[in-house]
Amino acid sequence: MEPNENLAFDALSDRVRRRILAVLGEQGELSVGDIAQRIDAVGRTTVSSHLRVLRTSGLVRERRDGRNRFYSLDADGAVRDAFVFLQSILRQGVEAVENPGATSGEDPPGSARQAAG
Repeated sequence: MEPNENLAFDALSDRVRRRILAVLGEQGELSVGDIAQRIDAVGRTTVSSHLRVLRTSGLVRERRDGRNRFYSLDADGAVRDAFVFLQSILRQGVEAVENPGATSGEDPPGSARQAAG
């Protein structure tokens, strides 16, 4: 796994941060206050701390407008790296289900050929 992927998965390990990402994915760019209104579990200060982690890990972008800060998903950052990694794992899993034993050249455990051999 690449360093960007590690940062992304570390950031995604927290439930509040995942909720913040979901809100940004649904609503688009929002201010800290707007995000905090949509996250019931924590206050504005905690949301700001989580946004800092998400920003430094490359999952969200920050745009400043005067004293206000607005956040949005960074589709070209670590989110993309993590998504590509997960996609490759899921693809391998689907291929293993559709073609058992095809990748390793061995019969899957419990198959009739393995039991007979």
